[in-house]
Amino acid sequence: MYQRILIATDGSTLSRKAVDSGIEMAELTGAQIVALKVVPRYPVSYFEGGVALPINNVAAIEKQWAEAALAVVTAVKVKAEARGIKAKAITHISDLVAESIVAAAKKHKCDLIVMASHGRRGLKRVLMGSETMHVLTHSHIPVLVLR
Repeated sequence: MYQRILIATDGSTLSRKAVDSGIEMAELTGAQIVALKVVPRYPVSYFEGGVALPINNVAAIEKQWAEAALAVVTAVKVKAEARGIKAKAITHISDLVAESIVAAAKKHKCDLIVMASHGRRGLKRVLMGSETMHVLTHSHIPVLVLR
């Protein structure tokens, strides 16, 4: 049925539920897994919602976020491999989360995207929509959304 499943995660509790379901789906179908976490860039201006910090501090924060993201997807890979599933762990740095998820699915020739039903919160969600909704509307492959 499915050959390669992209599991998008942010490490949250709801996202871990999506990870577990994605691994179970891969186990049932014999698919491989690509675990992805998109890491946002640190906001560098007041208008983006960030505090103006020296560039060295921004670089250190972004490095810390990238390392934390790698730990999240590596944990997914280890969990999948413990169940005999071939898995790959990747991260991507971008403020365009939904676009990065769709692009990664295409690049890695995935035939299913599994993700949680959240993304932006509060006013940002009202104004811009959720990342999940963006993936649903822009993906050309099936998307399994978990709540």
